[in-house]
Amino acid sequence: MRLRERYKRVVAPELQKRMGYTNVMRVPRVEKVVINMRVADALQDQRHLDKAVETLTLISGQRPVVTRARRSIAAFKLRAGNPIGCKVTLRGERMYEFLDKLFNISLPRIKDFKGIPTRSFDGRGGMNIGIREQLIFPEIDYDKVDKIRGMDIAIVTTARTDEEARELLRSLGLPVREGA
Repeated sequence: MRLRERYKRVVAPELQKRMGYTNVMRVPRVEKVVINMRVADALQDQRHLDKAVETLTLISGQRPVVTRARRSIAAFKLRAGNPIGCKVTLRGERMYEFLDKLFNISLPRIKDFKGIPTRSFDGRGGMNIGIREQLIFPEIDYDKVDKIRGMDIAIVTTARTDEEARELLRSLGLPVREGA
């Protein structure tokens, strides 16, 4: 709730003034956040996937969808249709709650964290963050973790350029590293 209100009252009018937008609908905003967790061990044991689903549910507050392999790869002993991970798409209030928690609690808990590098932006206003371990989130109990798993977080905005997206996310509180 805090981040959505801040966007409406402070960030959007400030961006409109700074970027010179005449229409309020032109101001960039965050559309959705997609969290993806790959589970390679799911091929041997289904319980690994169940644990990943449970972890992602705790982190996001929403039940994830199990992702399946699109095609078979013999070298990896993978068949099309095998479950290989899980993902969740957050929009609206849950998205803003997750971003608030990510920017203010989780990212600062990473050891030697100096900010998100600017190369994390994709050129069209989106941003991708790779996280090596789920332990940075406050909902995860260290004693109940069976295996450390990473995840990919994609933040999709309506911004047309990286500069617009960078300004939007920096205004919302994302720590962006300069010059990287």
